[in-house]
Amino acid sequence: MWWIPVLFFFIAFVFSMLGMGGSQVYIPVLFWAGLDFKTQAIPLGMLLNVVNSSSAAFTYWKKKLIDFKIGVFFGITMLVFAPVGAYFSTILPSKFLIFVFALFTFISATMMWIGWQPERKMEGKGRVILGFTGGSVLGFLAGLIGRGGGSFVVPFLYMAGVEAKISAATSSLIVTFSGISSFLSHIAMTAKPDWGLWFLCVIAVFAGSRLGSNFMVKKLKGREIKRVFAIVLYLIGIILIVKDILLK
Repeated sequence: MWWIPVLFFFIAFVFSMLGMGGSQVYIPVLFWAGLDFKTQAIPLGMLLNVVNSSSAAFTYWKKKLIDFKIGVFFGITMLVFAPVGAYFSTILPSKFLIFVFALFTFISATMMWIGWQPERKMEGKGRVILGFTGGSVLGFLAGLIGRGGGSFVVPFLYMAGVEAKISAATSSLIVTFSGISSFLSHIAMTAKPDWGLWFLCVIAVFAGSRLGSNFMVKKLKGREIKRVFAIVLYLIGIILIVKDILLK
């Protein structure tokens, strides 16, 4: 399985630039490679998610790109409201919810592609309120449909008036919060690590994340970040529609 760490290096490189952990890619790749879904693919995927997002967050923190007023409150409320969403997922129809989530994804991607953003920028208390409300809503929705929510943090922040680079950097901090909680839950209950593979994947993802986050800080402009993220969101929306609605 030597090709898995190599592939994950490139995935981490791209996702670290966007403020995303990458678990939505790591987990299916590990499963398709033959690892058991519950005991190996999910816990390793969540560990790599944390390694990627925390490494990127450290880079963005040093460059003073993280908005902590938004990030800390956003991360905490996501952790609180995700279980609430998970509870309601047993009551509400899942296909309809996934369709609504996919629709939101397409709208977010389009807004980022065309560069729409409100003229008024949030300051002071508005950023704290955004952290609370955004974390509550996205945490609830993420728990509702069983997704990490990281794919939607950046467009949410951007459409609320936060600049593209700050949105991606702050998202890496928020994704670290939610990733740690999920990883600890899985490692405590179901994980059966293949330590050799885990070690190689962690090293590959850490290296890819360091390079990707530094590349974003030094080379990418806001418009380029928005375009790359829009493409990723379109792909995620298509996957949601095909995998979770049309094929179920």
